[in-house]
Amino acid sequence: MRPALFENNSSFWFETLRSFGHIAYGGADFGEVLTTSQRIREGDFDSWYDEWLVTADRVAAVAREAERKQHKVSARDAWLRASNYYRSAEFFLHGNPGDPRIDHAYEASVAAFKSAMALSERPVAPVEIPFENTTLPGYFYEAADDGSGRPHPVVLIHNGFDGTAEECHFFGIPGLVERGYHVLSFDGPGQPGPMHRENLVFRPDWETVVGAAIDFALTRDDVDPEGVALVGLSMGGQLAPRAAAFERRIKAVVSIDGVYDIAENFIADIPGATREEKAALLRAESAPEVDAQLERAVAESPVMRWALSHGAWVFGVDTPRQVLASMLDYHLGEGIAEQIEAPLLIGDAEGDLFFTGQPQALHEHAPNSTLLVFGDELGANAHCHAGAQRLASAAIADWLDETLRPTA
Repeated sequence: MRPALFENNSSFWFETLRSFGHIAYGGADFGEVLTTSQRIREGDFDSWYDEWLVTADRVAAVAREAERKQHKVSARDAWLRASNYYRSAEFFLHGNPGDPRIDHAYEASVAAFKSAMALSERPVAPVEIPFENTTLPGYFYEAADDGSGRPHPVVLIHNGFDGTAEECHFFGIPGLVERGYHVLSFDGPGQPGPMHRENLVFRPDWETVVGAAIDFALTRDDVDPEGVALVGLSMGGQLAPRAAAFERRIKAVVSIDGVYDIAENFIADIPGATREEKAALLRAESAPEVDAQLERAVAESPVMRWALSHGAWVFGVDTPRQVLASMLDYHLGEGIAEQIEAPLLIGDAEGDLFFTGQPQALHEHAPNSTLLVFGDELGANAHCHAGAQRLASAAIADWLDETLRPTA
């Protein structure tokens, strides 16, 4: 799939494709994405923010006017699109976490999404999940009623390195609700809600996060405790299997896309014959040659420029080398993958921009896993299958049906 826009900047093209993909579940409209993108100066983070904010504000105004006139469906649809556009606007600004534009757009995105959910046909409630000394923000979607009166299975879903709980909606939550699943989407440490509220950075022991979410879901009488599934997107493709290795209440887990070792692809060019040698350099008190190498990588690669600047914020560190050192803690090696007992579905996008080869590595180590390859012929080969959301969401939901409800 060749870039239709931003041919010389893979990050800008992927983030544009991401919004094109969200059309599938109401997060964008084609003309709005296209005309916004055509106004953006390629590679210019300020231009990206300015133009997406203009579009988001314009669509939010449409939503407010529709709501004022009691056109609830139109208002809901516009609020959904505005939420995604606000999310996109602040995406590239995290190299300076103190930039007030970040909070402005993020808060507008969350507010727009909550306005949309308040107008939803099925009940969707913002929730606060108790977690250690704080709470984690999320949303509980009630399943479509099948008339049986029996508890429904529940799908927990979280994003990864940069996505929001709100954005999870566009990765197919409405389709899961239609199929009779409750859904609990949430942000954990390192993800936007906890980062914006209290600068709560990522932590490797993700089973503590998911355990709290399961505890919360099981307080409801209409949730089937034997039907708990977990879906992790992007970096969540490592976090979710990690949680499943230790949290036995999970009966099915989906990794989109599969990640065995977050750091491996990012440290490939760091000097050293082994992972241990590379780790020693990254964690050393001083490694000026590596620092210079990473400065060049930031200058030459749009992906590294964004990943290392965003990573400093969400890992709570100061330098590119420290970002890579932090990534080393996020892996499924040392026998962790082998401990996953629940059935595991691993998505593999053939043209993944970030984690090439990682799904296969996870599949090789996880004994009860299925590898689902998405190729270019169906426009599904991008990271997290952006641009093929209906196709991917159907495949995931069908696998969950076959795994959790084989006799239904």
